[in-house]
Amino acid sequence: MVIKILLGLIGLGVVVFVHELGHFIAARLVGIDVEAFSIGWGKPILKKKIGRVEYRIGMFPIGGYCKMRGENEFQDAFDNKKENVSPTKGTFFWANPWRRILVSIAGPFFNLIFAIVVFSFIWGIGFEVYTMDNRIVLASDIDQEQYPADEAGLKTGDRIIEIDRRPIANYHDIQEVIATNAEKNLTLNVERDGKILDITIRPSLEKSSGAGKIGVYYWADPVISAVAEGSPAAIAGLRSGDRIKRINGVEFPHTVAMLRILSEQVPVLSMEYERDGEIKNTNLVVSYTREGNADIGITYESIRYHTPSYSPGGAVLKGVQETWKTLVVSVKSFGLLFRGIDLTQAVSGPVRITYMVGEIAAEGFDQSIGTGISSMANFLALISIALCIMNLLPFPILDGGMIILFIIEAIKGRPLHPKAVYAFQTIGVVLIFGIMIFAVFGDILFLVRR
Repeated sequence: MVIKILLGLIGLGVVVFVHELGHFIAARLVGIDVEAFSIGWGKPILKKKIGRVEYRIGMFPIGGYCKMRGENEFQDAFDNKKENVSPTKGTFFWANPWRRILVSIAGPFFNLIFAIVVFSFIWGIGFEVYTMDNRIVLASDIDQEQYPADEAGLKTGDRIIEIDRRPIANYHDIQEVIATNAEKNLTLNVERDGKILDITIRPSLEKSSGAGKIGVYYWADPVISAVAEGSPAAIAGLRSGDRIKRINGVEFPHTVAMLRILSEQVPVLSMEYERDGEIKNTNLVVSYTREGNADIGITYESIRYHTPSYSPGGAVLKGVQETWKTLVVSVKSFGLLFRGIDLTQAVSGPVRITYMVGEIAAEGFDQSIGTGISSMANFLALISIALCIMNLLPFPILDGGMIILFIIEAIKGRPLHPKAVYAFQTIGVVLIFGIMIFAVFGDILFLVRR
């Protein structure tokens, strides 16, 4: 847990640092003085002044800030009941509106550049993906409910080979397409008993995540790849390479069947398995949590493949494509917030994001150093794009809201009245504070579920 939190803090800090670096560089370029540039928030534990800028490392390692000279001049004008701001040279409001727009947009722009660089790096060196086959098992076989897959006529054992003319090589490809196409008609090419079928399906919108869902699991042959030390499976004598044939006298065709068995909270599993061509039997005692969950300590064989390594030019092109694709998906995802999804699960605050960054990195490092680095980098690129979009939203105090103010000022040809700016920013503070409370509340629920 501690390692996950540390990795998460480092990762999230990098993304926010890049954002603030964009503001810092742009401010210096347009002649605005920067008083302080900090990595982390809170009281500085280290600081050093170089030229006119004081560089700091804050007590709390999440994020950071770029403090420009004169940022509070509108507040001072409002407090002193002035009609307008009288900025001095080098301050933030001394710069004309278009220069301030450039400074405001530089943070989100740097987040996009960071994402391109990260994606280019990942595709340049290549990375490993752990997934399962493109053969499916219907979720309705497990819980007896009806899903879009059932309505479309899919069957357990089908192999999805194309979705809307996009080739499907594995279960990861299926997830990627379905998740981003909720409530849209998709054409599947399905292989069944040596024949190719065309099936139209409409993924439902999963309220807890905002993702598309059709109600299928991956098919995986029940061959054990690893057994956790001290687990019920290890105590029962199961080993890597064993193939489970039957459980409690019933055929065990695929690994998903274990979900149905455990959902019935059977205390003892009478298992028949094959090892080195010989059939063996054992009893596995299962312990269940209060919520009815159980972990018997078995990991099954997955598909591991390494993506091709692109040339420098090809990697950059791929980085741009991945950034654009992620940007489009992220913008669409914001629209889902108004379509009845469970916001406490779909909206993440800083605690949950930190945990998720650390968890993804830790799981990757468990496999290999390269996998850990690529997994963490990929997720940081996603967060960086999300931060870019969020900051460009037209909300007061966010970059997008400030850009709107500066555009109005440029059109009017004169500074806005301090009262108007103060009212606009007050609304922003209340709005953002409310969103943060809601997000942190969701984070608490997330950690409790964990």
